[in-house]
Amino acid sequence: MSSVDRETGHAVEYDDTAIRFLEVLWGEGYLSPGGPEEVDRVLGGLDLVGKRILDLGCGAGGVTLHIARTYHPLGISGFDVEAPVIAHAREAAERAGIAGVSFVQAPPGPLPFVDGSFDVVFSKDALVHVPDKRSLFREIYRVLSPGGVFAASDWLIAHDDEPSDDMKSYLAAEGLSFGMASAGAYLAAMAEAGFVQTRAENRNDWYREVARQELSRLQGGLHSAAVAAVGEAYVTKNVRTWTAMQKVLDSGEHCPTHLRGIKPMRRGA
Repeated sequence: MSSVDRETGHAVEYDDTAIRFLEVLWGEGYLSPGGPEEVDRVLGGLDLVGKRILDLGCGAGGVTLHIARTYHPLGISGFDVEAPVIAHAREAAERAGIAGVSFVQAPPGPLPFVDGSFDVVFSKDALVHVPDKRSLFREIYRVLSPGGVFAASDWLIAHDDEPSDDMKSYLAAEGLSFGMASAGAYLAAMAEAGFVQTRAENRNDWYREVARQELSRLQGGLHSAAVAAVGEAYVTKNVRTWTAMQKVLDSGEHCPTHLRGIKPMRRGA
């Protein structure tokens, strides 16, 4: 359920209540599942030492700070369109006292960075909110330096046909601006932008079981902590959401996916 930012007038999907709830479930600063272990899987095989990193759709900053602590980049910028999560991320970074970390907030549209600003663009389950994948990947390609790497996970749908009734019910329960697309659509948009060596790895098998455990915890061991953080009604709403999500995970229609691509040293290389 969206609220409205009083300063900007823009709809806010991840307000302070949403942040508190998701942190109970996924850990401080994390607005998507898997914690640092899943971040490390997305980044597998990459050397980030001395690199310039963009965390695109950084949310509350947990992933950004993990990358800064663990991978020793030259610098990392977290970017998000929503003010509440950026405020949360900045506060967390100040408490952590980690050098070389910055957070940028701007409305949806072209990224507020010059061409070739980053050696790696990372994203964790945020690109689903951008419906125009072709424009999205043109922007990611633009801000990457030649030879730069795009490494992400995102929430995909298994096809580009009409969503099933179960998927429609899940999306309605989420109440978020999900612009889901298939792996084929993502890879086509990446190739059109100029990326090479693109690949997509379906992670449904992993999250299907993790989500089942999350639902069980929300109904059991985590219930009291979640209610204390956000109230009974908010927890009940999310139990319904997780129940609806489990159906499309079990069917395979909802497929969290790892994505990777490289910007060649020169166009057409």
